Amino acid sequence: MMIDTATVRWPDSLWAAATPPGPELPEFAGNAETDVIVIGGGFTGLSTALHLREAGVDVTIVEAMEPGWGASGRNNGQVIPTLSRPDPEDIIARHGAAGERFVALLRDSASTLFDITRRYQIQAEHEQTGWVQPVHSPGRIKIAERRVRQWSKFGAAVELLSRDQTREMLGSDAWFGGFWNKTGGHINPLALARGLARVVLERGGRIYARSPATSFERRNGRWVVRTEKGEISGRALIVASNAYTGEFSKSLMPDIAHEVMPVLSWQMATQPLSEAARKTIIPGRQAMSDTHGELYFARYDARNRLVTGGAVIGPGNKVERIKQRVGERLQRLWPQIGAVEFEYVWNGYVGMTTDFLPRIHRLGPDAYGWTGCNGRAVALAMSLGDELSKAVRRVPEKDLALPFTDPAPIVAHGLLRKLAPLMLMVYRRRDAREIG
Repeated sequence: MMIDTATVRWPDSLWAAATPPGPELPEFAGNAETDVIVIGGGFTGLSTALHLREAGVDVTIVEAMEPGWGASGRNNGQVIPTLSRPDPEDIIARHGAAGERFVALLRDSASTLFDITRRYQIQAEHEQTGWVQPVHSPGRIKIAERRVRQWSKFGAAVELLSRDQTREMLGSDAWFGGFWNKTGGHINPLALARGLARVVLERGGRIYARSPATSFERRNGRWVVRTEKGEISGRALIVASNAYTGEFSKSLMPDIAHEVMPVLSWQMATQPLSEAARKTIIPGRQAMSDTHGELYFARYDARNRLVTGGAVIGPGNKVERIKQRVGERLQRLWPQIGAVEFEYVWNGYVGMTTDFLPRIHRLGPDAYGWTGCNGRAVALAMSLGDELSKAVRRVPEKDLALPFTDPAPIVAHGLLRKLAPLMLMVYRRRDAREIG
């Protein structure tokens, strides 16, 4: 079912409730020209536009709803400078020299994000306190050991945590050690998106909202993007719509829309914790997401709410069911938390790929796009925006951290999309086993 853009309804999220409104933006209508057209006003599109304006390049964003309406404003806000599963050696084995450059981009991606928020004084509740991945069974400590070994080789600020160190850092006996990346942290993602939009506008970029792109084509040596109310042409094109690529128009890059699986991710925020609880539950305010396939994750917001989430399948009242399940989980992990009440529960799509690697594409002359965040787009998208801006400025490919691939649609995508939630049962079985 296609998304209706007639009215922009924000999800009832903590971020929507806590974040000041973004800039008022017009819809696109008529005909216009620009140098670079960007489809999508999430982190990638906004970062691309910002870096283009820093270089003095004319740029226009066409956004289907509002900046940050999609995954960029709905996620947990963890700033993680790794992929979810592939490590440096996996990336380089797949992509060679381009993979090495991409590993360096990943290594620095969290610091890149925090540097941008500081440079432009974006009030995004940013805390560069580090990201920790604790391991949930003794055998999985080898995951942390592998990650520390590989990322250390590439100069990342990482550390292997013992069980005692993990207990002290997280305030829980639930884990058996972990992997700590000191450059990570967390932000208010919607505040970051809205702040980036303001910076782009202040620097002369244009952003059109409630203007979904329906298709694009190459015409007379230029790219022409069609919306419901007009056309815009440009020398170059960036497509940055990720998991929502096929949600507004089935004709907008179906091959790319079908190479990712949009999976619903649930996010939740508790009432503000007492100061006594906060001092013993993740006292250093790191971002945390562990080695469960059915991920356990948490971080604080600026008001000391614990922002977490989970997964739920099957019929029935999903909101109440996930409140109960995740509330019981928090009490197991941190008995000192006491009664758990959730003030906000919301969801949105994550774009998953079959091998957990992103897909970065050349779409034609001076045209590029990517999809497949696999739950790691906050830091990654900001850095990719810089690289995509370089690509349309014709920086040589050998100097780009962009491992290009051809689109590879998933066979029987529609059927598998319906079945994808059932993978949760597979993850739960795997989580109970002692495997790496």
